[in-house]
Amino acid sequence: MKFVFLLLLFTSSLGVAQAADERIYRCGNEYTNTVTEAQAKTCKLISGGNVTVIQATKPQPSKSSTPGQRTDSADQRAKDSDARMILESELQRAEAKQAELLKEYNNGEPERQGAEARNNQKYLDRVAALKASIARNDSDIAGIKRELSRLAPAGAAGGSSSATSGK
Repeated sequence: MKFVFLLLLFTSSLGVAQAADERIYRCGNEYTNTVTEAQAKTCKLISGGNVTVIQATKPQPSKSSTPGQRTDSADQRAKDSDARMILESELQRAEAKQAELLKEYNNGEPERQGAEARNNQKYLDRVAALKASIARNDSDIAGIKRELSRLAPAGAAGGSSSATSGK
């Protein structure tokens, strides 16, 4: 019995030693031990060091929450009114800034300040910067107005939700 066990152990260790002596080829990010495949892909023989391949674990399927979680109409109306108030205050600030910029711009001829009296280029740079600020602020105002138009009117928000729930 011992002899059979030792014989079996010896033959299995020869198989492991032979497997360790196999040639391994690297083809880009792939490794192979078949010579024909390695020659076809012009792979490089790896000498020394063993290659360990670890299989990645399968990603767990994501657990989605209940589809279509909806907020009740009162909460939605409150959120809409808060958003409207924020946008309206931003619009007021932007319009006030626009009025200030237009006043300073003075139809393209702002008053010269300090060193600008002697250096015309500084004056021209400031005029160009003012013009760019006015254009940027104007596009900000247009964007805020667009966002406000997307929101339902303050009085119609309650009416439209009750009309849809009644159908």
